[in-house]
Amino acid sequence: MSTEKEPISVTILDREYQFACLPEERAALKEAAELLDGRMREIKATGNLMALERIAVMTALNMSNELIELRKVGVAREEQVDRRIRMLADELEGALGDPID
Repeated sequence: MSTEKEPISVTILDREYQFACLPEERAALKEAAELLDGRMREIKATGNLMALERIAVMTALNMSNELIELRKVGVAREEQVDRRIRMLADELEGALGDPID
């Protein structure tokens, strides 16, 4: 694993941006740039927002909202798994007759 950052170029809305990242982070950065480019193009295609800055802010807000929603789903799923584990532990405790610590 290298600790030397290397230059990388990505294109977002037909503009090239230069970054420096570790070699093992290159693929993730390219994937993130491609996702961002696609989302920004979707917003630009609506024709309502034309300034790059406004497109970027709207895209960031949409992606932030998606992240918040995913976190909520993750927390709900975690709580559901915890309840199921407690229920199974209670059933096991009842079947064995001894408390489980």
